[in-house]
This record gives sequence, C-alpha cells and structure tokens, in this order.
Amino acid sequence: MAEFEILESEGMRYVRIQLQEETVQAESGAMATMEGDIEMVAKIPSPLQALRSAISEQSIIRPKYTGSGVLSLEPSLNAYHVFEVAEGTTWVLEKGAYWASEGTIKLYLARERVLTSLWSGEGFVYYMTKVSGRGKVVLNAQGPVSLVTLTSDTLKVDGRLVIARTEGISYKIKRPTRSFIGSMLSGEKRTRVYEGTGCLLMSRTPYWNRRLLSAVRRR
Repeated sequence: MAEFEILESEGMRYVRIQLQEETVQAESGAMATMEGDIEMVAKIPSPLQALRSAISEQSIIRPKYTGSGVLSLEPSLNAYHVFEVAEGTTWVLEKGAYWASEGTIKLYLARERVLTSLWSGEGFVYYMTKVSGRGKVVLNAQGPVSLVTLTSDTLKVDGRLVIARTEGISYKIKRPTRSFIGSMLSGEKRTRVYEGTGCLLMSRTPYWNRRLLSAVRRR
C-alpha cells in the first residue's frame, strides 16, 4: 500500500506519498514534484462528467500517478488528514475536501437534493464527491480533524465543520428554532443537521495562520 505522510515546513503543510509499483490519484493541479519512475495519466472526462464538473465547481479530472518513487503535493496553510475507507463503506465529502487517495478508491460526484442545496446557499445544483472501495483517502481541511460517531443520533452544526460523513448519515438544512423569528433573534438563521448511524469527520478549529490570512483578505 502507498505510504502517505503529512509534513510541515515554514508553517505550511504538504502531503508526501511513497509508491512501490502502486497507483494513487490526486486533485487536479495538486502535484508539486515527482521523484523516481512515476507516470502521470489524466483521463479525458465524458461530456456529462465535464458538465457536472462545471456546474458543481468540482474537478472531475483527478490525475493518476503510477510507478515507484516519491510524489509530493502542493504545500498550503491548510490541514491534511489521512483516513481509511473500509470495503463496503461509502463516504460523502464536502465540496473541496478531497485531496488524494489510493488507486483502489473509486471517486464519483453525487447530487444533493434541491431543497438542501438551496437552503445551504449552494444554488439549485450541489454536487459532492463520494468515495468507496478500500484504501486511504487524504482530506483537505481548515485545521485538525476529529472523528465523531453517531448511533441513531443527531448532530447540529453551524457552518461547514463536517467535511466528510458515511452514507448512512442524512444531511439537511434546518432552522435552529421552530419559529422564523426565533431563528433571526438567535443570530443563527440555519444549521446543518446530521442524523442517523455512522461516522463524521469534523474540522472545528482552523490553524491560526490560515485564520489570520483569511482575515487579512476580507479587509
């Protein structure tokens, strides 16, 4: 199996992947360097896949890297989290959360319901990346990632703190209170509600330097 490492330098983090006659795939434009005998292949998408990619603002072209050597991905102020996908389990990733994975992982786009898409502020069409198969997946997050397990339970979240969830967890947008006026007075117009049995990956707190850069950009 490919070996994934999260390294840090000058306050920035990046993913280094060691290959031994193996295949991995990564987000479009993520490659920084390739050392050794590694070949990159980018499959041309179908017209329907290209349309979905354009509508969802998610890349459908995830190049594959095959061979032996070391593949390093682009550094950033973001966090990267490696987790294992078990056979028979499907994970739904928040938009922008996918970064890389082993070649045994299958990737495809899945559309959220129109009502959920509208309430979340994503418009009429909202596609998320789904991953299945067996192997490692690397997520792109704002800060450290923690695992939350639900057993016939509910989790309410303000904003995009949940970056991945198993398919057994339903996702809806609801008002935090029963009344519209109560929601307005609370300062929380809508919350993301996750219900069911399964696992979620959350990034609650951004790294300080990433938060600082975001604050400067908003000025």
